[in-house]
Amino acid sequence: MLFTSYLFLGFLALVLILYYVLPKRAQWPLLLIASYVFYFAAGAHFLLYMFSTTVTIWGAAVLIDKNHAAQKAYLKEHKEGMDREALKAYRSSQKKIRFRYFLAALLVNLLVLAVVKYANFFIDNVNGVLKAFGSGEGLSFVNIALPMGISFYTFQAIGYLVDVYRGNTPAEKSLPRFALFVSFFPQVVQGPINRFGEMAPTLYAPHGFDGRQVSFGLQRVLWGYFKKMVIADRILVAVTAIFGDPSHQGAYVFVGMIFYRLQLYADFSGGIDITIGIAEALGISLRENFNRPYFSKSLPEYWRRWHMSMNAWFRDYIFYPLSTSPALVALTKAVRKRFGAGAGKRVPLYISSFAAWAATGIWHGASWNFVVWGLTNWFILMLSEELTPLYARFRKMTHTEHKRSYDVFQIGRTFLLIGCVNLFDCHATLGSTFRSFASMFTMNNYHIIGDGSLLQLGLSGLDYVILAGAWLLVLAVSLVQRKGSVRAQIEPLPYAVKYVMFFGLFLIVLLMGAYGVGYDQSQFIYNRF
Repeated sequence: MLFTSYLFLGFLALVLILYYVLPKRAQWPLLLIASYVFYFAAGAHFLLYMFSTTVTIWGAAVLIDKNHAAQKAYLKEHKEGMDREALKAYRSSQKKIRFRYFLAALLVNLLVLAVVKYANFFIDNVNGVLKAFGSGEGLSFVNIALPMGISFYTFQAIGYLVDVYRGNTPAEKSLPRFALFVSFFPQVVQGPINRFGEMAPTLYAPHGFDGRQVSFGLQRVLWGYFKKMVIADRILVAVTAIFGDPSHQGAYVFVGMIFYRLQLYADFSGGIDITIGIAEALGISLRENFNRPYFSKSLPEYWRRWHMSMNAWFRDYIFYPLSTSPALVALTKAVRKRFGAGAGKRVPLYISSFAAWAATGIWHGASWNFVVWGLTNWFILMLSEELTPLYARFRKMTHTEHKRSYDVFQIGRTFLLIGCVNLFDCHATLGSTFRSFASMFTMNNYHIIGDGSLLQLGLSGLDYVILAGAWLLVLAVSLVQRKGSVRAQIEPLPYAVKYVMFFGLFLIVLLMGAYGVGYDQSQFIYNRF
């Protein structure tokens, strides 16, 4: 049941009506039923994966929470009669018990994710090694369909488990309530990855009908459909034509790189707009996932603005725990003692960042392209960190510290740099990726940009006009967002003006959305994760 299908629109309308018509105590149970119906539509057997994640994480969290409570009660009664060593031994023993619960649930869910998402990748690499040594026919591939959004709901559930283990979040005692947190239908497709402590207060709270809130939510949903259907699904035709044909090299790669950047943002941020808009119409708060990333002046800034919930997850649950781990702290001290404070400062940053970005790459997809994509981001980020003092001196020497023109240059440079890195997304192998990248600099065919060759990519002149106008509108909205919520700025306008604006946007989606003959709505890019 894709967001862009008529079936989903009917499903959403029914959920919204029932949500505000039924008694308030029935609201969150309704959302749980709706979420499981939504996921059932993607494949009945996929519910087994989601339910196993829900039950194992919930059970482990409840056991950990009970142990926390039992330890607190025991110490309250016996602490005064215990010496320091006995107290330390007791706390250590209880921590080991909690860690066993935590580790068991973590390994079970990571194993499930590894099997369904990475088994064939592993088998393919093993077969490659066996073939190189001439050993047998190799292993057979497994035929396991990838459950929709499994990476998103698994990581969200694991984040909750870590928070409970750390004592930062109390465990949810109700299995059905926790099941809603894992399966909430707007976010299960492509995130954002939310935290239980932030989401729970509005997820389970009763909500009365608020016309302004529902209107704001639906306005954002409409904006998401505009980005998805008018921009992303239209430009997808050209992106597929370029990267689906190995003969398209040189300038075609450059154009495809630009087009893919535009498609990816319109597709992913459009999906997130739909997700957050639906939640807002239901009175539920979700994390923001984008903050005008294409205005970033550097790669570090870009990753603070793009897919923010994912980056926060890897930062909080991989980077920080690893950088403060006893082994890395000991290594840092040894390096500092031998090579100085500067080297010691870099050790936890380099190693923890390497692990986080390697995991980020693997999370994005089961291929070496995504692994190298993650490590390429890591390398550029670390290089940028090292060159920061040099950048500052350069800007001071050239008097470009506060010049708008240099800011525009930095934005363009970052956009193109990310585009080059994203070529790993567009090819199946590392070899084809590097050949494609090199061709942009070795082939002199940039005349195709102006000689009409781009009209052979499946888009008409009118399509390009629509895309240009749509992107100017996205740019204008992004500029207005610097002053705060666009919807809040529109609200005080006369009703007739607002009606014309939103009805006009609705007509644009209806008339200019990429439907075509034999229309088959396109999945969102991040569904595959």
